[in-house]
Amino acid sequence: MVILFDRFNLPDDIYEIIFATEQQTIVAKLLVDMMKEKGGEITKTEMSFFATKLHEGDFITTKLENPKYKGKKVKISYNKRQFYDRILTPMKSMGVIDYDLYKKTYRTSDKFNKEMIRVGLMWLQELRKAPP
Repeated sequence: MVILFDRFNLPDDIYEIIFATEQQTIVAKLLVDMMKEKGGEITKTEMSFFATKLHEGDFITTKLENPKYKGKKVKISYNKRQFYDRILTPMKSMGVIDYDLYKKTYRTSDKFNKEMIRVGLMWLQELRKAPP
């Protein structure tokens, strides 16, 4: 996944930097909030249940921060395959979420932060290199 951003117009919401669409941002935020409510870790079955509720359009939330939805019950619908392909898999590859193969659980992670620091250090090393 490639993250492109304009440092002069950086959104306040990290999800808006990572994801391309408003719908992806909403679903990713709901996923992380649900994981936080469960102590930062959920089972594979709970993840599947979350994706299925989204797919069937049965997911209702009042947690949206967008002013046009604030305080209202909103039905969220998102295709299950696209959830795994466009939200969960990129979050795993960026280090936002970890999957424990042995326990079969998903866990929120700080690896994304560590990788962003590493990217910054790589840039500093590039700046210090002598020209060829």
